[in-house]
Amino acid sequence: MARTKLEVTPEIELPALDGETLTANQNLMSTLLSSHSDERDLVNQMLGQIQMSRAISKFTDVVSLQKLKSIKESKMYRALSGQKGYDSEGNEIADVGTFDGFCRALGTSASKVDEDLRNLGVFGEEALQQLTQIGAGYRELRQYRRLPEDQQAALIEVAKTGDKDAFIDLAEEIIAKHAREKEALTLRLDEVNADYDAQGEVMAAKTMELDKTKIELEKVRGHIQKLAPNEVTEMIRQEAGRQAFAVESSILGELREALTELSKHAEETGEDQRTFQAGLIQNLELTLAAVRSEFYLTDALVSTPVWLNTAEA
Repeated sequence: MARTKLEVTPEIELPALDGETLTANQNLMSTLLSSHSDERDLVNQMLGQIQMSRAISKFTDVVSLQKLKSIKESKMYRALSGQKGYDSEGNEIADVGTFDGFCRALGTSASKVDEDLRNLGVFGEEALQQLTQIGAGYRELRQYRRLPEDQQAALIEVAKTGDKDAFIDLAEEIIAKHAREKEALTLRLDEVNADYDAQGEVMAAKTMELDKTKIELEKVRGHIQKLAPNEVTEMIRQEAGRQAFAVESSILGELREALTELSKHAEETGEDQRTFQAGLIQNLELTLAAVRSEFYLTDALVSTPVWLNTAEA
């Protein structure tokens, strides 16, 4: 009886293994497994969960963000300090125990995670998930963060409906309105700054004028020190006379003219303005009485007002 010839099974070619990567990952896992640190185990568990959630969805996963927020704030990633790893592209990570290295191990970057956490802090879990699901990316979310809270709330309400077109229309309208308001505020700020600069120039001019007055006063003081007492008395009396004359001129000139105009207007309209006019005069009388009382001055009138002599001089 002839024997049946057995067919030889061809050898199967297995894909080549990346020995360096495999060894590094085995060492990392061995180190993690051999460690009895609860904190290290927790971080490793979170790392796996976050990696899985990011592999499932291309959008920001809020659950993952909450875990990343907790890890960053507590610095739990330091439990992996000194451990090497590889990012999603096969590049070596020198230290997974830094926040940057930890984020790279997740297939992202520290800057993107920070941006995600800022969005989470502004919008909250539910609203952020609704915004990302309707298609809002980093650029849009950055714009929405700058909006007032009431406008943010309006966008979130539309995002809840899932109507992307309505959401985009509202977002464009709100952003355009916000840009116009910002432009108006900027213009107003420029006007305020211009007013401030103008006021500064006026104050500078007044300061210069005051400095000049101080200089002139010092000159006068130096001159007075050289005069005899009776000459100083005469100089001061002349100055006081000039000031009194200026006040009397203002009363008999500008004030009297204003009262006259008010009386003419009262005759035309039939309104009695005498109470108001009397109030003005009474205020002047009270002011003069207060000055008289301050310097204990007599009520007796001098024969000739001193400023008349000054004016004649």
